[in-house]
Amino acid sequence: MKPLQFKDILFDYVKEKIKLFLVFIICTLIYIIVFFLYYVEIEAVLYAFVFCLFFLLILASIDFSHYYKQRKALERIKNKITFDLEYLHHSSTPLIKDYEEIIQILIENIKNMQIHIQTYQSDMNDYYTLWAHQIKLPISAMNLLLQSQDNSENFKLSAELLKIEQYVDMVLSYIRLNSDTTDYVIKEYDLDEIIKTAIRKLSIIFIQKRIRIEFHETNQKVLTDEKWLEYVIEQLLSNAVKYTHQGYVSIYYQNDQLIIQDTGIGIEKADLNRIFERGFTGYNGRSGEKSSGLGLYLCQKILKNLSHHIMIESTVNVGTKVMIDLTHEDIKIE
Repeated sequence: MKPLQFKDILFDYVKEKIKLFLVFIICTLIYIIVFFLYYVEIEAVLYAFVFCLFFLLILASIDFSHYYKQRKALERIKNKITFDLEYLHHSSTPLIKDYEEIIQILIENIKNMQIHIQTYQSDMNDYYTLWAHQIKLPISAMNLLLQSQDNSENFKLSAELLKIEQYVDMVLSYIRLNSDTTDYVIKEYDLDEIIKTAIRKLSIIFIQKRIRIEFHETNQKVLTDEKWLEYVIEQLLSNAVKYTHQGYVSIYYQNDQLIIQDTGIGIEKADLNRIFERGFTGYNGRSGEKSSGLGLYLCQKILKNLSHHIMIESTVNVGTKVMIDLTHEDIKIE
């Protein structure tokens, strides 16, 4: 925003007070005409005019000084984007006072609205968190029931149930990431153990789709949060198997990067720059494979919080390569 210049404020002041100046000029002309008609000496008329002009300039200077301070105060408030009228020069003009009172009422209404919205969001977060934890109980119970009878139908139901559980985990992750508190525990973890846990969880989907998974042990220790990194790897593996209809998904470590590569349908070149946007589904998400548009958004946000980075290369009908840079900046170790 361009700062207010003195000449701009002066021009605005003159434009605002032009009616008063015109009244002064008209009254002066009336007095001159009346004095002239009564043969009053011109010197007396000039003296009266000079005195009136002198007092007018003094009053105008004082009034302009208040006006200038008011405009500069308003400019500071706008630049600070604050709702506090503490810096505002309070005018003695009743009209300006009315405006100030209206602004103050609006500010109070906005603050009350913000409190109401924050309370509502907090209640909604608490509700969805409670719901997500409670829904996990029947999911676990259904898993046990399905595992008790080993047949093809139960196998398919278990795979679908796993997808439901992933969506529940996505809800929890989304709520936690947008909350004021975090539960990161940063320390050194065995990267292979994190990967194996994610693979075991998704193994039923790989088996169902007959997609081969190639895991090359990394033998790496990584400074991260185990739970959150596991969630990211699980999401990326889930995406890989979801969009791969034949071939394999490969996981390996190269140049300080964990790489997850598939032979799936790939991503349109036009979509690559937007795949990390919240809610963006792209061509693939709008076609046969339904997508929420949150998975990659959450992955990028989590990895950024962990001081990691994610990059994606993809070619349509060839496959996708996801690279997670596990190097880190200075972060607190628990």
